[in-house]
Amino acid sequence: MTTTIFSNEFASKIEIAGTITKIPASAVGKVIISGSHGGELPAGLAIRAGVRAVILNDAGCGLEDAGIGSLPLCQSFGMAAATVSNNSCRIGDADDMVVQGIISHANQTALDCGVQIGQTCIQAAEALTTAPNPAQNSPPKFTEHREVLTLENAQRQLIMVDSASMVLPEDAGQVVLTGSHGGLIGNNPKAAIKAPVFAAIYNDAGMGFDDWGVTRLPALEDQGIGGITLDCISCRIGDAASAYATGIVSCVNNRAIALGVRVGMTAQKTVHILCG
Repeated sequence: MTTTIFSNEFASKIEIAGTITKIPASAVGKVIISGSHGGELPAGLAIRAGVRAVILNDAGCGLEDAGIGSLPLCQSFGMAAATVSNNSCRIGDADDMVVQGIISHANQTALDCGVQIGQTCIQAAEALTTAPNPAQNSPPKFTEHREVLTLENAQRQLIMVDSASMVLPEDAGQVVLTGSHGGLIGNNPKAAIKAPVFAAIYNDAGMGFDDWGVTRLPALEDQGIGGITLDCISCRIGDAASAYATGIVSCVNNRAIALGVRVGMTAQKTVHILCG
């Protein structure tokens, strides 16, 4: 899908991206619609990219409303931001979001532009083309967290990353714990993980429409990888440290079951089982 779904008046002012980690250079000064979760990290990436406004997925809101953490952060930089309900469309699928997404939350700058709760994603995006360009302040002062841990007597390392985009080829054979949502990006099984890891743990993003928040799991199964999601209410989406500290397993694939992981386990127990 392209922005041709919008009228000629708006098409050139709106950009669609499956993941906020791959914002095209052409998005500068435009409204960007992304299937990514609406946490602080995606907001920071949007601000750094110089877009006019952003629409993301609320990921079920989750612990401490982390799934809509983008809204106050964007507001502090004068950027209009809104989220669609995870129950209205598939997280990670921007095309589906454009067609079916319904606005669930918006910051004050977005509301001032005419965005309304219950609007379609298309209506909100068109309204946001009138948003003021954000103030050219310094970008958000936070870094995407990546940490490699070697647990005592473990056979495998634990790779903790706030975003699955930070998985590296050298992580092959290890256990990845990521703050990213467990939905397939653009319904592409090849995008389930960037390296042939031993197991991967994601946030379930509240499951959402079509239970899309856990659709990486069967794709990982097909690759022989243990796939696990954590309940979005148990830990902050986009925050690997929170996932490890308080995460509770909500869904597992057959490979993970064979490895000894069960629904209801803590993330810490799960990691220790997987790392061996």
